[in-house]
Amino acid sequence: MTQHITPVILCGGSGTRLWPLSRTGFPKQFLCLTGNDSLFQQAAQRLNQLGNAHIQVSPPLIVTGEEHRFLATEQLRETGIELGRALLEPVGRNTAPALTLAALAAMEAGQDPILVVTPADQTVAQPAAFTAAMHQAIAQAATGSIVILGITPHQAETGYGYIKVARHCEERSDATIHETRHCEERSDAAIHHLSVQAFVEKPNLQTAQQYLSEGGYYWNAGMFVLKASVWLQALQQFRPDIAQATQHAWEQRSTDAAFVRPGKAQFTAIPAESIDYAVMERCPGSAFPIQMIPLDAGWSDLGTWDAVWSVLPKDEHGNAHVGDVLHTCSHNTLVHASSRLVSLVGVSDLVVVETADAVLVASKANSQDVKHIVNQLTAQKREEQILHRKVHRPWGWYDSIDEGGRFKVKRIQVKPGASLSLQKHHHRAEHWIVVTGTAEITNGDKVLTLTENQSTYIPLGEVHRLANPGSIPLEIIEVQSGSYLGEDDIVRFEDTYGRVR
Repeated sequence: MTQHITPVILCGGSGTRLWPLSRTGFPKQFLCLTGNDSLFQQAAQRLNQLGNAHIQVSPPLIVTGEEHRFLATEQLRETGIELGRALLEPVGRNTAPALTLAALAAMEAGQDPILVVTPADQTVAQPAAFTAAMHQAIAQAATGSIVILGITPHQAETGYGYIKVARHCEERSDATIHETRHCEERSDAAIHHLSVQAFVEKPNLQTAQQYLSEGGYYWNAGMFVLKASVWLQALQQFRPDIAQATQHAWEQRSTDAAFVRPGKAQFTAIPAESIDYAVMERCPGSAFPIQMIPLDAGWSDLGTWDAVWSVLPKDEHGNAHVGDVLHTCSHNTLVHASSRLVSLVGVSDLVVVETADAVLVASKANSQDVKHIVNQLTAQKREEQILHRKVHRPWGWYDSIDEGGRFKVKRIQVKPGASLSLQKHHHRAEHWIVVTGTAEITNGDKVLTLTENQSTYIPLGEVHRLANPGSIPLEIIEVQSGSYLGEDDIVRFEDTYGRVR
């Protein structure tokens, strides 16, 4: 019998502990921290590869914020994976309402698929082991069970919640799974799912060491497999307020191509709660028993720079370096250089993260405290907490390379066939110089075609648009001048990407 699964990728969160690379406008799930794909792209590819002769994988549902919709859809397009729908949260309400939106969307056509739910910001070193565990979880969820994947712990870790399981093993002849010391006797063909007894909060070090020595405890990675109807029934049982409020927001939804927006006022009124607190922690001993599948696949949530260091390739001295880095007499360091040369001399156990507008230097042991710097940036309302100097847009990107009291210089790239909105500015004029490619420029009632080394001037208050009609990227230098140069000085009249309100 073919099982129909729908991947659900929870794509919220800001990843503040990975600042300055991760920012509110470009959070860690969209970063390429290991390999050439972002964490979000890796998650989408892992789930897309679950299909086989008995499992049919539908296009994924992505739950993300309105401000990240183009990042998510563009990165998914780069993987070649078809998007199911992007469910856009107007405000963050944690993961329980997010999963409820996905369940409602999955059942909209009268179907009841198995939802394979994962955060977008994790890495897995052994995809085959991940696939094997997920196949077992899917088979178990097909019977109506709620299944969670638990990470086999390799050290006493205080940064994760834990899952406590019963010690038993169920014989199966059709599959295998990794060895576990919690099964007293088993054959080589044995496979097991474990009954969850309790969810445990993040422990202190002594308690974590006790969990490791006792056995029967796994890290909670926030990955769940269950039928859409089972989630909705369990949520109605344990948190009817969230179930009903999310249903109300769903009924007020609007749809724009693949983007689905729940009613803003109704969604804002939903209580913020996690999947664990709303449902999973209440399941043991209830009418909704929860099973756990162990996962030993080189998993990490890359929650700190120290965790990033642990998964990157290292030299013989334990140094993990990305970008233009020189070092001597240094050990166990992490350097991530984005835009310039970084040099280390005689240092150990340091994290150095360089971007075009900010540099972080921290001890590896205290890398989790980067969040305190982010709190200061937020309190001071500094731009470095929100955006990088290079800002990605659905049409391409811009890089603010210089600015002064009444001027700003940007390098702008527009994708082939893409265009910016038809717009005007109240407080600035703009000079455009084409560096490469072909520009089609609307300037008032005139339409110009400019090529390399040609330029034009957009007067203050003039309606204008920049487009790339060519087959190669268009790159221009833009010089702004005026009394106010903020990004909010834009009045849009037409926009391909739905940004006219």
